[in-house]
Amino acid sequence: MTDFMTALPVVLVQSTCPGHQRARGIQFQSTCSLCRESHKTQVWLCFFVLSFLSAYTCSASVTDTEHLQICLEKLIHTIEKSDAMLYAPSANDIKENCINVSLRCYMLELIMVIDEEEIVDNNVDCIIDFNEQLIVDPVGCPPCEAYSLKNITVFLERLNNLLEERNVQQKTSDM
Repeated sequence: MTDFMTALPVVLVQSTCPGHQRARGIQFQSTCSLCRESHKTQVWLCFFVLSFLSAYTCSASVTDTEHLQICLEKLIHTIEKSDAMLYAPSANDIKENCINVSLRCYMLELIMVIDEEEIVDNNVDCIIDFNEQLIVDPVGCPPCEAYSLKNITVFLERLNNLLEERNVQQKTSDM
């Protein structure tokens, strides 16, 4: 039984975040080797800490907008059927510190369209997951309702522009 308990943290070290192909949390492997040599309580504490850090790492790295764009492309033929008018901030409307708030507005509007159009598709989960993991600080940012209402075509165009901008920011920050 002890062998199982000490091997468990090593498995967690190789966890990945949704949409990411590389493992996260590799730097914690040396900590786990210390836990493996300790008592059961310390092993479980290590397990708990690594589980928490693994979950936090995934939620903090929600900048993977390329994956979201792929999901949107697969749903676009169904979403475009909507005649809804949606809040759609333009790039000029969005302050630098309000990008995530604007993305949240887009995701909420998109989820509403998905519900209204009764879209059942695995790619819907990608949108919902992105929305749930998006870290938002609304202080100083206008609410969604402050932006103009646009048709689905303009909405999707503006959303794609915002996601492209995020992709560029992500690539330059990763360098």
